[in-house]
Amino acid sequence: MIETLTLISVIAILVLFTFLFIISRYRKCPSDKIMVIYGKVGSRDGTALSAKCIHGGAAFIWPIIQAYEYMDLTPMSISVDLENALSRQNIRINVPSRFTVGISTEQGVMQNAAERLLGLKLTEIQELAKDIIFGQLRLVVATMDIEEINTDRDKFLEAVSRNVETELKKIGLRLINVNVTDITDESGYIEALGREAAAKAINDAKKSVAEKNRDGSIGEANASRDERIQVAAANSEAIKGENEAQADIAQSNAILRERQAEALKRATSAERIQKAKALEEAYAAEQKAELARADREKATQEADILVKSEIEKRRIELQAEARAEEARRLAKGEADAIFMKMEAQARGMQELLTKQAQGFAQLVAAAGGNAADATRMMLADKMEDLMSIQVEAIKNLKIDKVTVWDSMNGKDGAPATANFLSGMLKSIPPMNEMYKMAGLELPEYLGKEIKEPADVKSSSEPEVPDEAEAEKSE
Repeated sequence: MIETLTLISVIAILVLFTFLFIISRYRKCPSDKIMVIYGKVGSRDGTALSAKCIHGGAAFIWPIIQAYEYMDLTPMSISVDLENALSRQNIRINVPSRFTVGISTEQGVMQNAAERLLGLKLTEIQELAKDIIFGQLRLVVATMDIEEINTDRDKFLEAVSRNVETELKKIGLRLINVNVTDITDESGYIEALGREAAAKAINDAKKSVAEKNRDGSIGEANASRDERIQVAAANSEAIKGENEAQADIAQSNAILRERQAEALKRATSAERIQKAKALEEAYAAEQKAELARADREKATQEADILVKSEIEKRRIELQAEARAEEARRLAKGEADAIFMKMEAQARGMQELLTKQAQGFAQLVAAAGGNAADATRMMLADKMEDLMSIQVEAIKNLKIDKVTVWDSMNGKDGAPATANFLSGMLKSIPPMNEMYKMAGLELPEYLGKEIKEPADVKSSSEPEVPDEAEAEKSE
């Protein structure tokens, strides 16, 4: 009996633990989340599923082989301030907008969200969606004119929603709302369109007021004309009745025939006068109507000319501003290029002078710290080049092309032409003189300079007789 009770107790405990275990592994999905079950979740059409998505239901999570996570369906508001987007007219515009997106609950799209967004933070999902929105928004702007974007906002939002929705579904998101605020551009094109529309509305209003005033004047003139015509007709009928009565009386009273004839004459005259006045008033009303029509035509033509002139004036101003801006940018670019060129030249000159200074410092150090000796070493090194330059001065001289006017002033009456070439060669400083000018002396093995006494005249100088002897010889 005791063993039976023990066995029943054990079975009951096992059943209870099994029930509690089943309850602990049974998960319900809240309405604002998507439950993603991953692991071994089965297959579809022979292909193993990477995850199973449940929205608004519950499922049993098998231990060991399955696990689960939740994805939040809370909408995300993303601010996308697109700047310098190139429109179809090659005009760059700024499109500030705000997009509201969220994880989609559509079958298939939820699977994309489970595969690409599971485990990502809310900010990471926003950045991913923002990059996609930026690209698609710039693509839509590039396919539309500014007039379409600015005036037909529904068409623009529809194109943006269609492109963005398609790309967001690839990562499991859906587009909830798009809100585009004021669109601006750097060139002022949209502002110019607004000013043009405002000017057109003002001119249309002025035209409408002029037309209403014209209609009122014409209506007043017509009413006055009808009133006068009807009054004249009534008077005419009254006079006609009176005349008929008087004619009846005149038939019975012959004495009154003359008076009746005179009365009839006066009545006829009065009738004609009234008719003439009625015609005159009718012509005056028609004249007023024609004047009103002329004023309307004049106002219409002036309005058209003013609007066209204003538009042309604004177009010329915009073109002038564009040319001025282009000239300013070109001048700035040229100035920057000149500055960079001069800066590079200055850096090169500084580097060259620095290297020369370093080389000269090493040369002075090699000369034992004596700057004068270092200078002499540099001059001695360049002396060969100096001598080459001297030789180059007469190297290509064509003697047969030189013309010398001989005055026979040579020694003992000899011609000076013979001494021309030697004198020209003596005009080149000798090597010894070059060394002396540089503060150097030639070595002794190259020869020493022979100094002549001061009182001995050079053999090359001709003797000049003094004036007394010249007079005596004469």
